[in-house]
Amino acid sequence: MARARPAFILLVMAVLAVLALLWNSDYRKRLQEASEQRRAETPGLVGQPRPGFSLPDLDGFPREIGEWQGRPLVLNFWASWCQPCRREMPFFVDLQRRYGAQGVQFIGIALDEREAVLKFLEQLRVRVNYPILVGGDEAIEIAKAYGNDFGILPYTVFVGRDGRITHIQYGELSPAQAESLVRAQLSP
Repeated sequence: MARARPAFILLVMAVLAVLALLWNSDYRKRLQEASEQRRAETPGLVGQPRPGFSLPDLDGFPREIGEWQGRPLVLNFWASWCQPCRREMPFFVDLQRRYGAQGVQFIGIALDEREAVLKFLEQLRVRVNYPILVGGDEAIEIAKAYGNDFGILPYTVFVGRDGRITHIQYGELSPAQAESLVRAQLSP
């Protein structure tokens, strides 16, 4: 009887692991479908001028989005509790390093309070090389102004040199998707 228990426990764990994988796959599929549907519902945002805003950086200094006028922007709305956000940040750091000299500017917009953001960044295994703006509830309103009415995170908006929105991404980007979208920003 004692030997049957470990085998049963292993079987239950294996079943739970398979269910978790299936759920994750289904979740990603539904998120992608929602992203495509949302993009189809809000075609008016792409091609429109980006909304203006100001939020404090990690040192508490107000930063106006207009200070990066004329540069291709990648505005990434994220939160410290968001696991997909954590996965994206290292390759955003890499893309900022590789394309920053060509004008690309990533800007992280945290839907958190400053203390939570600092703790999150301390635990991250890479040093973030782009500005992090902290907004809490105000950042949620800014995300809505940029089309994120559903509160999906991560949420990334690409803005061309001309200040117009070129792409909206609901949910996690893969490294290849992110690089492709950044490179598209650099095309004339």
